[in-house]
Amino acid sequence: MRDFWKRYYYRYLESFLSFLVSSENHNYVTVLDVLGNVVDVQLFLQEMKEALADDGRIIITQYNALWEPILRLASWLGLRAGPVEQNWLAMGDLKIFSFMAGFEVIKSGTKMIMPLYIPLLSSSLNRFLANLWPFSHLGLFHYLVLRKPEIRFPNKQPSLSIVVPTRNEAGTIEKIVEGLPILGAFTEIIFVEGNSTDNTFVEIERVVKKYSQTHKIKYVKQDGKGKGDAVRKGFDLASGDILAIYDADMTVPVEEIKKFYDAIVENKGDFINGSRLVYPMQKESMRVLNFFGNKFFSLMFSWILGQPLKDTLCGTKVLWRTDYEAIKKNRAFFGNFDPFGDFDLLFGAAKLNLKIIDLPIHYQERIYGVTNISRWKHGWLLLKMTMFAARKLKFI
Repeated sequence: MRDFWKRYYYRYLESFLSFLVSSENHNYVTVLDVLGNVVDVQLFLQEMKEALADDGRIIITQYNALWEPILRLASWLGLRAGPVEQNWLAMGDLKIFSFMAGFEVIKSGTKMIMPLYIPLLSSSLNRFLANLWPFSHLGLFHYLVLRKPEIRFPNKQPSLSIVVPTRNEAGTIEKIVEGLPILGAFTEIIFVEGNSTDNTFVEIERVVKKYSQTHKIKYVKQDGKGKGDAVRKGFDLASGDILAIYDADMTVPVEEIKKFYDAIVENKGDFINGSRLVYPMQKESMRVLNFFGNKFFSLMFSWILGQPLKDTLCGTKVLWRTDYEAIKKNRAFFGNFDPFGDFDLLFGAAKLNLKIIDLPIHYQERIYGVTNISRWKHGWLLLKMTMFAARKLKFI
């Protein structure tokens, strides 16, 4: 009987780990239900940190201290093997030990509220109810995904490719080229023109010719539709170590790109996401309904992705080229679902355990043209993507 229940627990744990661990982008070390029996947890983690690759990840699972009375009873009844006297660690303890050992937590949580196998019932409770408050704090085991915060390339000035999707933005093209900072070994600007009805493409050709001696610029006409398609096309043309998206409406000041570059080079995160919801906005930069919509989606996606996100819809995003290639290889997990491009990257980054951080930016009124966003149509698409992401990333 004891082996029967134990097999269910380890099948569940194996399935969850196979979801967390991806072979595309990082080396992983798993520490499964071990820390309860370690004499010095901090020293143990410090030694693991020394052996871990700079871009590696550690996954820890450990019994939830809230389950101590139940597990003691199970041991007394003969339903559980293993020592009863151990370190009963709360999530706060695990995070403190990880911090003291020099790690940074990417994501954490609890899983499995029904460790006994009852056909249909167990899988339903563990897949759905265990992910909803307050049950999301009551799981049998804690899990954490950790990363090292050291700078990846301390003696290198990584190059930068900035992809600028453009549609009906003829009035900003030259201002973008003039204003974007030149960073790293080189900075290239890649305009992807999306079948404009004004003279945007002609303006791009003119500006490229004018600045050909001082700037590294590429440009291409978009074959498909939507910003997501434009971003993917631009990234495929990029040659820089770091990839950035910059919206052609210039609602983010061009000089703030340097903040994103510095943040990723200094390894503050693996994926730097702009946040427009910190600094005061110019009067016409964001409509009230859009503001509250952004608030709603930020809360939902923070819950789904397991990392805090204040603004999921800011167009300015920066990540390493190698990490984008891993997202691209893993894209089949989600499919081609995102016309915006933001969520394809955010979901992919979360699935690959990249550290996503929000970087506050100043958000200003567009200086030319009108928005390409349809409030109701795109809002409905975002709601559908929220449900899609919950199914793929949360209810597993």
